[in-house]
Amino acid sequence: MSRIDLDDFTDLIERPDGGVRRDAEARRERQIVPPGALGRLDELGEWLAAAQGAVPVRPVERPRVVLFAGDHGIAELGVSARPAGGAERLVRAVLEGASPVAVLARRLEVPVRVVDMALDCDPAGFPEDVVRHRVRRGSGRIDIEDALTLDEAGAALRAGVALADEEADSGTDLVVLGDISVGGTTSAAVIVAALCGTDASVVTGRGGLAIDDLAWMRKCAAIRDALRRARPVLGDQLQLLATVGGADLAAMTGFLLQCAVRKLPVILDGVVAAACALVGQRVAFRAPDWWLAGHASGEPGQAKALDRMALEPLLEQGVKVGEGAGALLALPLVRAAAALAAELPERPEPIAAEEPKEPDTPAAE
Repeated sequence: MSRIDLDDFTDLIERPDGGVRRDAEARRERQIVPPGALGRLDELGEWLAAAQGAVPVRPVERPRVVLFAGDHGIAELGVSARPAGGAERLVRAVLEGASPVAVLARRLEVPVRVVDMALDCDPAGFPEDVVRHRVRRGSGRIDIEDALTLDEAGAALRAGVALADEEADSGTDLVVLGDISVGGTTSAAVIVAALCGTDASVVTGRGGLAIDDLAWMRKCAAIRDALRRARPVLGDQLQLLATVGGADLAAMTGFLLQCAVRKLPVILDGVVAAACALVGQRVAFRAPDWWLAGHASGEPGQAKALDRMALEPLLEQGVKVGEGAGALLALPLVRAAAALAAELPERPEPIAAEEPKEPDTPAAE
């Protein structure tokens, strides 16, 4: 299998249109509400206009939630409050409409797409469109072995690229990106710590279903051990994903990069999406200009990654459930910013006052 050349993304990804953004800013200054009075909504509207290349900005009419799913072998060490291999149940809850993201998506009328990249279960239990991109069953225990082979990592990244193309070609105009995993926050924390040059304790969080102190210590030790394996491959982003990532993380990274190529804006969810975005930034430094941080999850690894990419979360509601729920909560804010930017009327032009006429002077006799 030929290896994907990540360097190509550097040339393919352009920044959102700066000229259009300046036009959007100028339009905002002419509107009846003073600039700055709407806070970050002004900035959001201008960012979206630049991403769309359109002034006035178009409404977000065809968003989609995309969730990449996988089980991580590191969960065998008891680093999660959920059992190893338990992501299958989480996926099933989303598909059956019984999870927070499913409820929110139903209320907001946003379709949800789940992509099984490495669930540790029989694929026959799920629809074909969920499992058709699966790379393997589960992943390696990253403290002692690679999560994936290099070929598997390349296949997962290519799957993410293909999925981004599918979304862009189908007319999706904004993606809410999240993950469904058990052990995924541990892999994400390793990647963030490795790329930011920090210690394990700085990025070790307690996960969506909070773990106790003993599990936190096990998680911290697992991240420390995996970091020793990650640091020698920091110069090769695909190898890094193979060593300490997983098929879901590799696919999310490819998805994010190709969304930037296709000029498709993305709202990032939690620490897993943030870690993949951080890898994407290493691959193509302009790529983060196409992404928004939906919310602050409280995971220290997410905060570290977003700070490195200079992305400020739109919301801080303490949502830790994952699965894209926190990022989906930010979608109405983005839609509101688009509506205000497009629909607020402009101030009328002042009517120039007529210069007074000089009185007629009587003709000289």
